[in-house]
Amino acid sequence: MAAASTLKNMAVCLTVVCLICSAVVGAAYAVTADPIAAAAQAKTTASIAAVLPAFDGTPEQGSIQVDGVDYTYYKAADAGYAIISTTSGFGGALTLMVGVENGGTIHNTAVLSHSETPGLGAKCTTDASFIDQFKGFNPAERTLTVKKDGGDLDAITASTITSRAYALAVSNAVAVYHKLTEGGQSNE
Repeated sequence: MAAASTLKNMAVCLTVVCLICSAVVGAAYAVTADPIAAAAQAKTTASIAAVLPAFDGTPEQGSIQVDGVDYTYYKAADAGYAIISTTSGFGGALTLMVGVENGGTIHNTAVLSHSETPGLGAKCTTDASFIDQFKGFNPAERTLTVKKDGGDLDAITASTITSRAYALAVSNAVAVYHKLTEGGQSNE
């Protein structure tokens, strides 16, 4: 015999379904939380290794506020700082990790995330001629903006907005480095 279609029966049925679905989602979260955290940590560690010269030990994580913006950084003994910098590109947020050697020279950069247009702005992750111009870049000797704006950097073809955002993210990271080395440092 089927249950009568009453408001009470529908509410009970909906409650049971919601409880079962919630339990499944909660169990999936519990099972995947540690692997997701481990993958995120591995990505961060690989990015730090990619943007800084070889170093021993584990980098110290910290945070600092520069011009009202919070930045996360990793200090590697005798190698420099790996600084996470986010700016707004053409398609949305563009997040980089920038390695600044002791002395202020940029060692390397790595894109952590972006929302740029595939085939255009997304070339900031694959265009070696664009990426390589940041390696060994000394902001004390050259201007960290695209040539179209009077700087020393070549922009990605047909993607000036992304190129400007990338250069700004690197420039912001250099400003963070200067703030850190001037003694305005706060550790997390």
